[in-house]
Amino acid sequence: MWLCLLTRKTKDYINKARFLYGESMGGAVVLHIHRKEPQEWNGAILQAPMCKIAENVKPPPLVVAILIKLANVVPTWKIVPTKDIINNAFKDPLKRQEIRTNPYMYQGKPRVKTALEMLNASIALEKRLDQITFPFLLLHGEADRITDPDISKELYKSAKSFDKEFKLYPGMWHGLTSGEPDENIDLVFTDIIHWLNKRSPAGSVRGSPLRHADVSAVVADSSSTASKREPDLALEFKLNDSDQQKKLATSTR
Repeated sequence: MWLCLLTRKTKDYINKARFLYGESMGGAVVLHIHRKEPQEWNGAILQAPMCKIAENVKPPPLVVAILIKLANVVPTWKIVPTKDIINNAFKDPLKRQEIRTNPYMYQGKPRVKTALEMLNASIALEKRLDQITFPFLLLHGEADRITDPDISKELYKSAKSFDKEFKLYPGMWHGLTSGEPDENIDLVFTDIIHWLNKRSPAGSVRGSPLRHADVSAVVADSSSTASKREPDLALEFKLNDSDQQKKLATSTR
């Protein structure tokens, strides 16, 4: 993070568009960064973000209470039960084996404190999905066994962003850019690059109407009593700049 802060203040990059990218737990980190710095980023790529714990896997209150007590006493204990992430996240058998033999890949059980903080981070995001205002591309495998695709649908519906796009890939698992067959990985990267290119014009973009329109819309929404129709959920939802400016002008009259 410190490198990102340093880079974005240098002469060569100060007028460049800045995007965040996060996979799974990294997607949760991206959303927390956006909450702290809502006007500092031109958008984000969110791949199967961990922004809410699915109801069918959410621990009961008793388990959470035990986790809290254990985290205060033995925070580094590796005792939290969990399914095999590698077997459930990466579809291609060859890539799965390559990942499993990576000496830098942690394959043990989560530590107590780690599990508790992941739960807390997800709960905090779950309550604030409607505070997300920046442009984003949301990617999810339809056959994801780690993070529930329905949670991404809820994020897409709840976010206040005008410029938001959701792609759900049939048959794909959790590791869209590292665990799928090569043709699937190429498809995902093509979608990412296409989305970024459309939002990275040459020259200065720090005063982008797109970015400020998203932030201003939330301010206008909070001060207005007029009801707004929620956009229908679709696999892709896009508005161009002129549409955004019209919506903003209408909402602030």
